[in-house]
Amino acid sequence: MRACWWTGLASIAEAGLTPPIAPPRFTWPRGIVFAADCVAALVLVPLVTLALLASRGSGALWPHLARYVLPQAAFETVLLAGVGAIVAVVGAGTAWLVTAYQFPGRHVLGWALLLPLAMPTYIVAYAYLDVLHPLGPVQSGLRALLGLARPSDLAFPEVRSLGGCALLLGFVLYPYVYLNARAAFAMQSADALDAARTLGAAGLALFLRVAVPLAWPAIAAGLGLALMETLNDVGAAEFLGVQTLTRAVYVTWVTRGSVEGAAGIALAMLVLVGGLVALERAARRRTSHASTGSANAARRVLGPVQALLATCACALPVLVGFAVPALHLLGAAWRRVAEAGLPPALGAWVGSSALFAAVATMAALCAGLLLAFAMRVAGRGDLLRLASLGYALPGTVIAVGLLTPLGALDNALDDAARMVTGAGIGLVLSGSGAALVLAYVIRYLAIPAGGLEAGYAKLPAALDDAGRAFGATD
Repeated sequence: MRACWWTGLASIAEAGLTPPIAPPRFTWPRGIVFAADCVAALVLVPLVTLALLASRGSGALWPHLARYVLPQAAFETVLLAGVGAIVAVVGAGTAWLVTAYQFPGRHVLGWALLLPLAMPTYIVAYAYLDVLHPLGPVQSGLRALLGLARPSDLAFPEVRSLGGCALLLGFVLYPYVYLNARAAFAMQSADALDAARTLGAAGLALFLRVAVPLAWPAIAAGLGLALMETLNDVGAAEFLGVQTLTRAVYVTWVTRGSVEGAAGIALAMLVLVGGLVALERAARRRTSHASTGSANAARRVLGPVQALLATCACALPVLVGFAVPALHLLGAAWRRVAEAGLPPALGAWVGSSALFAAVATMAALCAGLLLAFAMRVAGRGDLLRLASLGYALPGTVIAVGLLTPLGALDNALDDAARMVTGAGIGLVLSGSGAALVLAYVIRYLAIPAGGLEAGYAKLPAALDDAGRAFGATD
């Protein structure tokens, strides 16, 4: 590129003309990379704190955990990773249907498929335990329909099981893949799909052999986030009787009162998380495809039977992951309000939740943009891998990892203020919303960073080179 530029300048100079633009400046984005390094360092703060806490030791508790708790918890955690298969099939399949085909309800289902993300996993588990209980509405209705009198007369699958937990988590977390896959499918050009159709690919073959490989970087990013969310879950696993590493962290901390033992298990989780991140990166390697060619392909109109099946396929995840638990909660809330009324502080709770969510979202988005851009212009993939680690840690563990250093910093600031002014300033960081926002950013930074990285992967490098050739700098 630089050789072509200077050759063109020489030709212009020989003709006695003035070049229309200045030569490009290829500057190293030191400021952006430094800011991205600072963001990654924030993620390391709770991890370093956990390592220091674990180094204190937990006496005779750790041998007991290593012999009786960790093997079973690690085994069930690995099996629970089968959520990834459900997430990939449901998320990518519904995204392809909404993007590539026209069928009744597509406009509504296009955004309704994101609704399960609004349901916390432990709330979904709680709702389904009530709905599918032997005395709940589903089994009671089936027994009445079949003429059965006792709950034991109906052989119904047990929701309190590893399989039930994986199924519920899959139908709640699939939007991570759906959101990324839909954006990737929408950016695919008509040329690649039309070329595949002329070679005989259609329907499922077109989806599996052309659309999915082209969109795989985005799908893999969403899949990695869903699996890390699965590793982080504790509420659903506890309600459904699944012994995971995250649940072991809480039991060790709350029940046994050993923060050192809980920190040791959390560090063991990081080994599994690191392996998961490595597998996700390996799956995405050499599969980054830029979108080139003509405009996006037009949606194809399905026949009556196929349209009905597509509508049902897209409606089922919304029904299972959102509608059923939401209706159950709505009924329970209606009964509670009818009996006791609304809590007086409900308005304040809603306002503070919305405020902290908005501030943390903007902060995480800006930090994720820094990390993704540093990966784009400087190849700093290590920063993105570090940012992904925080997403797999339980939120309370991150809070503990932050309270210790923030408390020490608050004490230092208070001591300094007393020396200068004679009066203390209290807990400036750990006693304010700043600590909560920081914990949120560390916890959810992997979401915007992974999505933005997948978006950058769809942009050809020639765009960067063209911008530099016309004088734009990094």
